[in-house]
Amino acid sequence: MAEGLVGTSRRSLTLAHVLLILGCVIVAFPIYYVTVASTHSLRTILNPPLPMLPGPETIENYREAVSGGINRIGGVGVDRLLLNTTIVALGIAFGKIVISMASAYAIVFFRFPLRMVCFWLIFITLMLPVEVRILPTYKVMVDLGLIDTYAGLILPLIASATATLLFRQFFMTIPNELFEAARVDGAGPWRFFKDILLPLSATNIAALFVILFIYGWTQYLWPLLVTNSNSMNTIVIALRKMISFADADTPWDLVMVTCVLAILPPVLIVVLMQRWFVKGLVETEK
Repeated sequence: MAEGLVGTSRRSLTLAHVLLILGCVIVAFPIYYVTVASTHSLRTILNPPLPMLPGPETIENYREAVSGGINRIGGVGVDRLLLNTTIVALGIAFGKIVISMASAYAIVFFRFPLRMVCFWLIFITLMLPVEVRILPTYKVMVDLGLIDTYAGLILPLIASATATLLFRQFFMTIPNELFEAARVDGAGPWRFFKDILLPLSATNIAALFVILFIYGWTQYLWPLLVTNSNSMNTIVIALRKMISFADADTPWDLVMVTCVLAILPPVLIVVLMQRWFVKGLVETEK
């Protein structure tokens, strides 16, 4: 009986590993294909089948994409696109975290009239993403002269009801006695926030940063509307502009290089902050 259970358990474990490996292969193969394609010439890509091993054009393709500029997007290099996208992603991530922490701190630790009404008004904005309010938001950006600027790309996206809710739920787990003890010791609201809440929130901030950075990095609709010049494009917008309806008019070798470089920063963020990300998601007690 015991041997039968052990055998069944081993078969289940083996099946689980096979399914996981198969899933990894399915997910990783398109990335591998794009990476290999970025090392071949345009002629090789347009004459299938594409070789499954890296080609000899790696240095030339990456050099041309980064420093040579791409004709279909006005000669802008991928280095400029990566800079734009990094500024936007970091601005959105830090902006959301700062505003959400400040609003959650005020709602939890301060007593003022209509405090919960303010919280529910913030929460209701979940039903009003930028896609819903895009026309008035665009009108405001035009009136303020923020078209084709980093501020125009970042400011409409930095408010986050979800992050406010998450910080509020965490702050509510902190005993009121800690706040009272800090006040008795002479710590004002700012010092309590800086010296106590901020260190306690480190893992939550790290987990949210990873999510919000990727959210900002992959933005498409709003950057498409608020930028007119190619030099202000994000890398996602540039990728769409590089692709033509006719394969012969599309520089597929440079498109593949741009895809690889667009994938790398989010992957690095996830890999480097994986421990903090997982810890921030699973920790419930501080």
